[in-house]
Amino acid sequence: MAYATQDITRFHGFSGWLADMAVQFAERAERRRVFRRTVRELNSLSNRELADLGIHRSMITRLALEASNEHRV
Repeated sequence: MAYATQDITRFHGFSGWLADMAVQFAERAERRRVFRRTVRELNSLSNRELADLGIHRSMITRLALEASNEHRV
């Protein structure tokens, strides 16, 4: 069965493009904040504390990237 949907929240033309860019910018900025906060917090832990969590220091960047990607809206 074929059907059409209409997304009334989107604008068309240049103003729509500009609105989409603003939304994407805000989403990326939030993901960067989550990434930086996660890296900062994990780096502040000692090696022993990280080991208690089952995390090696070399895993911090990957874990922060995963956390920021999970934070997508």
